[in-house]
Amino acid sequence: MTNVPVKRLKEILHAFNGKQIVVVGDIMLDHFIKGDVTRISPEAPVPVVAVKKEFFVAGGAGNVAVNLSALGAKPVLVSVVGNDLGGEMLKGFLRDKNVDLRGVAEDPNRPTTQKVRVMAEQQQIVRFDRESKKTVDSGVGAQCMESFKAALKTAKGVVLSDYGKGMLSDHNIQDIISLCRKKNIPVCVDPKIDNFKKYKHITCMTPNTKEAWEGVGESPRSGEEAITELGQKILKMLDADSILITRSADGMSLFEKGKKFPSTVKATAREVFDVTGAGDTVISVLTLALASGATLEEAAVLSNFAAGIVVGKSGTATTTVEEIEGVLA
Repeated sequence: MTNVPVKRLKEILHAFNGKQIVVVGDIMLDHFIKGDVTRISPEAPVPVVAVKKEFFVAGGAGNVAVNLSALGAKPVLVSVVGNDLGGEMLKGFLRDKNVDLRGVAEDPNRPTTQKVRVMAEQQQIVRFDRESKKTVDSGVGAQCMESFKAALKTAKGVVLSDYGKGMLSDHNIQDIISLCRKKNIPVCVDPKIDNFKKYKHITCMTPNTKEAWEGVGESPRSGEEAITELGQKILKMLDADSILITRSADGMSLFEKGKKFPSTVKATAREVFDVTGAGDTVISVLTLALASGATLEEAAVLSNFAAGIVVGKSGTATTTVEEIEGVLA
């Protein structure tokens, strides 16, 4: 069980301000349409949603960057959008959140990833996606790598936010990690299964329990012993410094190289309203804490408190240093 002094946690939080963190990954435009359902359509057996509210937010790696900005950091985004209205809207939203877009390239041959959700009384009725899952064009990818190298010169940490849309691939994953290791810059990964085994020699990976089991190609098993075996297996497979498995109501389990048993971090959420984007918050706080001089255990504890805050909010939420300070015991 972790037991980090509150005073130390507050010291780390106060060091967040102004830290430059580079976020590399798949960005997307999340479009929410919310309303009420009072009748069924006469044209087909489907509900009719009377729209009351409609809004757009950044998703994927974009939400990681927004989380970092809300915490006082200076996020630099490296990603790709299409030459379309969705791309312009997404960039506009991110600029308003003080995200540095110098590394966002435009590819006219692919659409900006968009996810449109139609909601009624907090219930999702339907979702439709516009996206390409193809690996980013080699020329555009090379442009992104040049942007990454330039941003890395003043960066204190790097997040790889993989949503399986082609930004992170064999062409750049190991190059990015290698550059970070040479400069002794922490590099943390929020994985997708397709690339899971490619993230070798990283500082930390933050899979949830489902992703962790899928990552090793095994059927889920219950119990602490099974989780311990799972975490150690991933740690060895990736030759990583650490693995942080997020376990919802069971908190988090932190596995560190050279340690036989994990550190357990208890869940702190008083009420779970919406888990959307909680993983983005975890990796944002974790990376920013490591960039601010925290140990892996201290960073995990802070990210756990942050996750407990955002799951108590509706939608793709963020938190702030002040909110995290407010929940520290």
